[in-house]
Amino acid sequence: MSMLKSTILAGLAALSLGAGAALAAEGGHVTDYRFSFEGPFGRFDQSQLQRGLQVYTEVCAACHGLKFVPFRELAEHGGPAMAENQMRAFAAMHEVTDADTGESRPATPSDHFPPSGLETAPDLSLMAKARAGFTGPHGLLVNQLLRGIGGPEYIATLLHGYTGEEKEEAGAVLYENHTFPGGWISMPPPLSDDMVTYADGTQATVEQMSQDVAAFLMWAAEPKMMARKSAGLTAVLFLLLLTVLLWFTNKKLWAPHKGKHV
Repeated sequence: MSMLKSTILAGLAALSLGAGAALAAEGGHVTDYRFSFEGPFGRFDQSQLQRGLQVYTEVCAACHGLKFVPFRELAEHGGPAMAENQMRAFAAMHEVTDADTGESRPATPSDHFPPSGLETAPDLSLMAKARAGFTGPHGLLVNQLLRGIGGPEYIATLLHGYTGEEKEEAGAVLYENHTFPGGWISMPPPLSDDMVTYADGTQATVEQMSQDVAAFLMWAAEPKMMARKSAGLTAVLFLLLLTVLLWFTNKKLWAPHKGKHV
C-alpha cells in the first residue's frame, strides 16, 4: 500500500512538473483585463473599438496588416459603427491593387485592409483568436465561456510588458518582455504615453492604448460575435420555454393515469 501511494505521488509530481514546464514554454504573466465583450452577455464598447482603430491606424498599420477584414464592416452594427460616409472616406485613404487592371487605386468598402508591410510582421486579423493567454479548467470550458481564451489579454499585456532592457543576439536587437515566450522579443516597444490623441479626450497611456487596440483586434477576429451571442441567447430561451411546455404537457397527459393500479 505504501509503495502504491509513493508511485501515485511520484506520478502526480511528474504531471505537475510537466504542466509547469508547458506553462513556462507558453509565456509569462498575462493580466486578466475585464473587457466589455467577455461572457455570454458581453458587448463590444463602440468607443473603445474606435479608439483601438485609431491606435492600429496610427501605430500598428505601419508594419502589420488586417488582410481578412473588409472596410465595410467598420460601419456595421456591433463594431466601431462608423458613419457610412466616414467609412468610405477612411477606406479611400488606403491604396489597393485592382485585381482586373493590376493598378493601384483608392480602396472601396468592399476591399480589405492592406496586408502586412513587412515579411516579419504577422497579420493581425486573427491574432486575438490565435493567441491564448489562459485556458482555464481544462475539459470544462467554464473559463472559455466566461472570459474567453485570453487572446486580447495577451495582446494588451504584451504591448505594455516591456521592461526597457535590451540585448543583441546573432546581430539582432532583442527587447525584454515578460509576456512573450522566452522573455525576449524582436519587436521594439510600439507604444509610448500620449502617442495618439483620442478624439473623446481619453488619456492615451500605454496601458489604455494597449487595451483599446486589443479590443479592436478581438473585433477584427470576431466581427459577428454580437450576432452569434444574440442568436445563442435566443436559442437557449426558446429551449427553456419548450422544456417547460413539454413538462406541463407530460403532466397533463399522464395525470388521469397516475394512481391507477391494474
